[in-house]
Amino acid sequence: MLILNFISITAMSFVKIWVHIVFSTKNREPFLSKEIRYQVKRQIILNCKEDNIYLQSINGYTDHLHCLVSLGREQTISSIVQYIKGKSAHWLNENYFKGGDFLWQDDYFAISVSESQVKKVISYIKNQERHHQSFSFNQEANEFNKRFGVEAIKDN
Repeated sequence: MLILNFISITAMSFVKIWVHIVFSTKNREPFLSKEIRYQVKRQIILNCKEDNIYLQSINGYTDHLHCLVSLGREQTISSIVQYIKGKSAHWLNENYFKGGDFLWQDDYFAISVSESQVKKVISYIKNQERHHQSFSFNQEANEFNKRFGVEAIKDN
C-alpha cells in the first residue's frame, strides 16, 4: 500500500528549478537606454508568456539583462536563453536598430537559485539601475566569478 501511494504521488511530473540568467550586448555596447530597456523587457515578457516560459523577474542596465526563470519539465537553460536572446534581438533590430546592428554576446551566465533565495534574487534584479550606479558590468561579472567560482562572462 505504501508503494502504491508513493507511485501515485510521483506519477505527476513536477519541476521547480530556479535559474538566474545574465547576458550582455555584443562587446558590451551600451545600446539599452532606459526607454529601449523598458520596451525590450515588455517584449521578452510577452514572448515568454506565449511560449510557456515562466519568467519571474527581468531587468538590467545599458549593456546587459538579468532574468530569473523557473524551468519547465522539458525546458533547458540553453533553449530558454537562445529563445529569449533570439526573439529579443530580432525585435530590437526591427524596432530600434534598422540596420540589424543589435546583437547579444554569445555567452551567458546561469546559476541555480534555491527557493529560499528567490526573493533576494528578485530584489537584486529589480534594483539593477541603482546597483550599476556604483558597479560596472565588468565588476559585477568579476564578483559573480569570485562568488560562484566560475569563469566570468567574457567579451566576444
